[in-house]
Amino acid sequence: MRLVLLAPLLALLLGGCRYTFIPIIPDPVAVSLPTRLVTASLRRDGRELIASAALSGKIEAGYLSVVWFDADRELGRDSVYLDATQRSAEFRITAPDKGSYRALLSFGGVLLRQVELRETGDL
Repeated sequence: MRLVLLAPLLALLLGGCRYTFIPIIPDPVAVSLPTRLVTASLRRDGRELIASAALSGKIEAGYLSVVWFDADRELGRDSVYLDATQRSAEFRITAPDKGSYRALLSFGGVLLRQVELRETGDL
């Protein structure tokens, strides 16, 4: 008798239950890593400064650019077209005097790295 009275009450309470579906294996996450500068250096070779750089990651074809500075004075600009087959570049500029040189490296308009070379005394 109690079960007969309890059945309609349980039917009302359990009628509002819904199943929640949770996938056992989640959907794969799409990750898009940005282009990275893996090596960058600035060195002197005689009267020239040489900035070299290498990129890694997914590369959309574009220009790797350099802006040269001696302290806060801009010395020049240059760029090289890179794609998936060519991932590195080397830039040269004539700088006969020692100084505090910087090269700003950017790819596709995004600044990636600044490399510096500080020199003192005579060459």
